[in-house]
Amino acid sequence: QKHEGWTASPALYDDGGYSGGTMERPALKRLIADIEAGQIDVVVVYKVDRLTRALSDFARLVDVFDRRGVSFVSITQQFNTTTSMGRLTLNVLLSFAQFEREVIGERVRDKIAASKKKGMWMGGMPPLGYDVKDRKLVVNENEAKIVVHIFERYLVLKSVRALGDDLAGAGINSKRRLRRGGEVYGGQTLTRGALYAMLQNRLYRGEISYKGGVYPGEHPAIIDPPLWDAAQATLAGNRVDRATGVCANHPSLLTGIAFDDAGERLTPTHAVKKGARYRYYVSTSLVTGARTNRSGGRRIPASDLETLVIDRLRAFLNDPGALIDALGAGAPDASGCGRLIERGRILAEALAADAPDKVKARLMTLQCRVDVKPDRV
Repeated sequence: QKHEGWTASPALYDDGGYSGGTMERPALKRLIADIEAGQIDVVVVYKVDRLTRALSDFARLVDVFDRRGVSFVSITQQFNTTTSMGRLTLNVLLSFAQFEREVIGERVRDKIAASKKKGMWMGGMPPLGYDVKDRKLVVNENEAKIVVHIFERYLVLKSVRALGDDLAGAGINSKRRLRRGGEVYGGQTLTRGALYAMLQNRLYRGEISYKGGVYPGEHPAIIDPPLWDAAQATLAGNRVDRATGVCANHPSLLTGIAFDDAGERLTPTHAVKKGARYRYYVSTSLVTGARTNRSGGRRIPASDLETLVIDRLRAFLNDPGALIDALGAGAPDASGCGRLIERGRILAEALAADAPDKVKARLMTLQCRVDVKPDRV
């Protein structure tokens, strides 16, 4: 292009290995900076999609070019961006470039989905109990015995925390792996998160999970169906117990449903003075230390708040007029109202007579929410 009077810049702006579908490319950022500095008059590319393959990104680049009076030239595609026809041609080419990129992405995602539905292992880190051979999962017999032991011990202990302590005491750690450089890593104490993931990993059942679906895998199972089902039932039961506070020595009835006037969740906590235990509900930011103004937030005696809420709720459930008024236009007929009033009376009695864990479960079933305001609850 010497006849055009062009002089090549000594700097080259090559982004090898980076996708044209993003602006996060180091050389492109340097190019934009040099354009803003007035060092570039003409941007020359081999093809348009080497600059960008996204119309939105190209619009931003054209704004930069126009603002600095920079021309844009593609060696293999003849057009001039200074004319309306040139801009139209460029946008058409970029539309096809973006379309091509999106189609390639769809093909890859469809291929992964189809392969997983066939039960194929699609890569990643193999879990404890498996190795990868010829791009397929094969059972590591020594590790498989450890996996079975972990499931069996969980059914005995029925607690992931206790299971972690038990495995640490037995010297059972995570899978040891080898990096390409020969460096060995892993072999760490199994955390609660890792154990939860392991106990729910359907690979051990010989299955592949993908976007909510479960498909028979090509790899052999390590855990047989009865052991798997028993572990899942224990996990499910523990989830319910944690939510309702069955396992707590002193269950806080309003955990998860009480909020302060700033909308922060109130967290249960306690203090022990002279052997006596005092429970409180405290604004979360006071517990985490996120609030710089320690005078803000709430610290409320738990028994006072719980008594107030339960008494008020029982009074509402025992008041036929209040129940029917709450339904408004959706109130049932006479027989329906009778059943509603009787159900309210039964619930009110249960809230007064049941054990704390059952009361908490009822509050969660009723989907209560307690907002503590400066002047009211």
